[in-house]
Amino acid sequence: MRAHAVTSAQGWRWLLAGFAIFRRNPPLMSMLVVIYGLTVIFLNLLPLVGAVAVTLVTPGLSVGLMQAARNIERGQAAGIQTLFDGLKQNTRTLLALGGLYLLVTLGVLGLSAVVDGGELLRYLLAASHAERAAFEKADFALPVLFMSILMTPVAMAWWFAPLLAAWHRQPLGKALFFSFVACWINWRALLAYVAAVLLAAGVLPAVLLTLLALLLPGLAGFLSLLLVVFMMLVGAPVIFASVYASYRDIFGISEIA
Repeated sequence: MRAHAVTSAQGWRWLLAGFAIFRRNPPLMSMLVVIYGLTVIFLNLLPLVGAVAVTLVTPGLSVGLMQAARNIERGQAAGIQTLFDGLKQNTRTLLALGGLYLLVTLGVLGLSAVVDGGELLRYLLAASHAERAAFEKADFALPVLFMSILMTPVAMAWWFAPLLAAWHRQPLGKALFFSFVACWINWRALLAYVAAVLLAAGVLPAVLLTLLALLLPGLAGFLSLLLVVFMMLVGAPVIFASVYASYRDIFGISEIA
């Protein structure tokens, strides 16, 4: 297994590749993302252990979505069970990835307290809207920037790690290491990809929604709801499929699974 360096232009094409995969089976891709979301919501409803459970199973569920994208691209069978099949591939390492990510994120949140005295952490841990209302005038710009800087290498280490663990049977340390290295040598392509996602899923929808709200002010609420549904049923599946496309181009198609 070896990570290949790709051009920065390839980063823009990953989003298009994700859309091409989505177009082959829109109902299935959309349904899998909806089930993924409902699973996360259900687990979050569990008292005390819900948030931890979500973090533990997220790597496996993401592998399931990538597996569906890969099968659809190759013309192979895929269904609802594909989403949960990801949890069965190198399960221990996938769970460890989720648990370690939770610990690292909490550690970074703890370090952010050095910058703002713990204001951001208390805001995120607030249990109600009333508690969060007390932070309305708080300025989180500096702690968020601080966290973003620290979380960037974390995101690089975890970007491909679930797929490397599931499809290449890599242990925890190797999966994180090879993911980080792959992102490091392809940082230009990944930066272009992030820019493409922000443009397609953030800037353009916001501009379109603003224009429509100005033209049809009475339908602003309905249009916002419509945009949310569109992003869930189309945007999210395309993004998941595009992440698979980035893996495919950087690591090739020589998976063990």
